[in-house]
Amino acid sequence: MIEAIYEALQLVLFSPSIWLVILLSAVYGIFLGAIPGLTATMAVALFVPITYWMDPIPALAAIATMTACAIFAGDIPTTLLRIPGTPASAAYVDDAYAFTQRGEAGKALGAALTGSVFGGLFGAIILMLLGQQLARVATMFSVVEYFWLYLLGLSSAVVVSRGPVLKALLGLLIGLLLATVGLSAVHTEARFTFGFPQLYQGISFIPAMIGLFGLSEVIRNAINLGNQPSLDSLPDEKTDQSGRDTFFRRRIMNPILGVFKKPFELLASRKRDFFRSGIIGSVIGMLPGAGADMGSWISLAASKRSSSNPDQYGKGSLKGITDATTANNSALAGTWIPALVFGIPGDSITAIVIGVLLMKNLNPGPDIFIDQPVLVYSIYLAFILANIALLVVGYVAIKTGRFVFKIPQKVLLPLILIFCIIGSYAIQGSYFDVGIMLFMGFLGFVLERWEIPLGPVVLGIILGGPVEERFIQTLTGSEGIILPFFNRPIAAVLGVGFLILWIWTTWRNIKKSN
Repeated sequence: MIEAIYEALQLVLFSPSIWLVILLSAVYGIFLGAIPGLTATMAVALFVPITYWMDPIPALAAIATMTACAIFAGDIPTTLLRIPGTPASAAYVDDAYAFTQRGEAGKALGAALTGSVFGGLFGAIILMLLGQQLARVATMFSVVEYFWLYLLGLSSAVVVSRGPVLKALLGLLIGLLLATVGLSAVHTEARFTFGFPQLYQGISFIPAMIGLFGLSEVIRNAINLGNQPSLDSLPDEKTDQSGRDTFFRRRIMNPILGVFKKPFELLASRKRDFFRSGIIGSVIGMLPGAGADMGSWISLAASKRSSSNPDQYGKGSLKGITDATTANNSALAGTWIPALVFGIPGDSITAIVIGVLLMKNLNPGPDIFIDQPVLVYSIYLAFILANIALLVVGYVAIKTGRFVFKIPQKVLLPLILIFCIIGSYAIQGSYFDVGIMLFMGFLGFVLERWEIPLGPVVLGIILGGPVEERFIQTLTGSEGIILPFFNRPIAAVLGVGFLILWIWTTWRNIKKSN
């Protein structure tokens, strides 16, 4: 074991080629991830042909780095343009955009970057220390446990939403209704397709998400164009411009402190919340099919529930952004646990990773820890280096992204619209997806006029299909009896947790209304 670790250190830490691969992958991931509609999965998929000419360790290090960087980069359009770059960032889009409206986008992006980096490092440590042990927990999850887990994720979207719970619940129901469109894994007839064969696979959530948040914001700003200040008039981050400061302090240290000081203070004063978010992300990430998206929502709900000022969430909460991004990126390492231990992909990216391993004649599974220990420890080290690279490249991206403020709104709004169209079209090369984006944009505009939050709508579209599938599978296996939903220990705990969450939410709102 010691020899394998030493060899891995030599191969990764003392290899200039590995450092170069990680740096270039970080820039590539940031660039693609910052473009609305271009996901981390797409970034990895486009990179796969290049891995054919690469050794296994640089190839896997590149995938780990570009994934972490692309996930964070999705927070840039989330914060600056109110277009969630990933489904996970839809959880805190209102918090992040609230800072932009106050001219403090750097604070929100600094919190997102800090949470992403430390969450990624936490996930890497969990992967190193407890990967094989945690993988055994994942094998204990059946369709019943996944059903309750998905319900908790959906409930979290309601809990973290600002405004009345009934309106958030209505938004969730609208999302679940949209999720019934097309064929499902448990039905033989397509539903609500209205004669459009493109709807057989359901409504693609990325065009829907871009429309709900991005296009609706364009419409709202276009209507109020003459009645509000343009983005280029928003104040810049405050730095000490005193002539007594040295050039180094004024040009380098002050901008860095402006981005990282508050998030680092939050992490230092909220260690228990950080560990909670990291554990939530790691555990949910290791469950095949759950992924980082739900970890972000559940972590944000737990953060709001434990907060002394829950009303701040949705209006600009650095605590919410930090906790959600910590869980989000800690889940990335968690998704590699079932991929390495069992050869079962935790998400679409680790499915590609398994393909790369097989292409290199490396078989994932329990034997990989015995037959290829150097490779395994090299992957662990690559995750750590990936997050260090993210800290540096992410900071540069934050400072570069703020040039958006210099663009007049009359120019910026058409550019955002173009990004919305390109992002929707790029997923499948379908003009129909562009139509979906336009429809969802107008729907999002109307819902916001009625003060119905959009986050629950998005999560309803994403998780509606899996919830329905697990529910029907459980009912079919039990011949319509409800007891199997609670007769397994983990299912009982998750089910009771779901009920307690809703009892607490109902009681809190009754108390608030009185």
